Amino acid sequence: MSGPPVNTAVTRARALAVTVPPDGSGPRPRPTIRNVAERAGVSKSLVSLVLRGSPHVSEHRRQAVLQAARDLGYRPNAVARSLVEGRTHLVGALVANLHNPFYAEFLDGLQESLHGEGLRLLIGNSQWDPAFEDEAVEAFLELRVDGLVLLGIPPTSETLIEATAYTPTVVVGERDIDLGGVDIVVDDDELGSRLAVDHLVELGHRRIAHIEGSCSSSGRFRCEGYLVAMRRHALAPYITVEQAEATEEGGARAARSLLSRDPRPTAIFAVNDRVATGVLTAAAELGLRVPGDLSVVGYDNSQLSGAPPISLTTVDQPRRAMGRSAAALLSDRITEPGKASRMRQVTPQLIVRRSTGPIGS
Repeated sequence: MSGPPVNTAVTRARALAVTVPPDGSGPRPRPTIRNVAERAGVSKSLVSLVLRGSPHVSEHRRQAVLQAARDLGYRPNAVARSLVEGRTHLVGALVANLHNPFYAEFLDGLQESLHGEGLRLLIGNSQWDPAFEDEAVEAFLELRVDGLVLLGIPPTSETLIEATAYTPTVVVGERDIDLGGVDIVVDDDELGSRLAVDHLVELGHRRIAHIEGSCSSSGRFRCEGYLVAMRRHALAPYITVEQAEATEEGGARAARSLLSRDPRPTAIFAVNDRVATGVLTAAAELGLRVPGDLSVVGYDNSQLSGAPPISLTTVDQPRRAMGRSAAALLSDRITEPGKASRMRQVTPQLIVRRSTGPIGS
């Protein structure tokens, strides 16, 4: 003899009731897997099978469970799932400075690719501060991230070095890495600098100065590329390097120093677009025409550089391609952590706009 009929309406009402506070105020209690099972009229184990994507569930029941979860606003417990799977499907990205447009655009490509791999991205901003770097990495590790991406940050602190020892890690934009099992994605910075200097020489410039950024090996390699290119064009007597913070303010200060000299440079190649924007600001303050009195070249081809009021000639790093490459390396290392370290180098190209021209143009 069969048992008493199930009152579906009562079951659904009970499931809905858990989402409404009795006094109508305060946050609603979170629905549980039991609530989903009651609303769908199935067992908790079947709900678990559906949420894990098991193929051993009929389509009718699968849709019933998914609809019940949507109706209740149910979210699977990621912590519990990670304990079962041994993975969190989270990746922590630590960025040197989120104010740099290059980093933001790189993260777009990284996130798109990670999403396709079923990974979610958490972002920390170090602001070039070692204390913030360590704090962010500690937080990532406490969340048991599956992997780390260090963007513009060399793993030199004890905390970062320890983290890379047992967490799959990709470093972007830094070459001076001597840690086993850490992958690297870089731009060919020396080539990019040579492209910039060659372009300026073709326009007739000889007094070409360079503003070198601090805090990164990329800045050092770009400076080396500048030096090599100037010597190759027999322009060693005109080599001029000014140090600056890699910001608009740093670029403006360095440009004022360079442009106060006699004779002043007729062209400035900046370590990145932010610095180049500062150079443009300083030139305007001094009443110099760009490019008639001063040609300016940046590096990165950030979105800002292409804006019509700026129209900056710059060296393009394929940011999204670098993001996709970093995601592929990280996903591969998460799967096979014992692989030897790898480096992926992308090829830059020069984007010519209105900030460069012949002297007096």
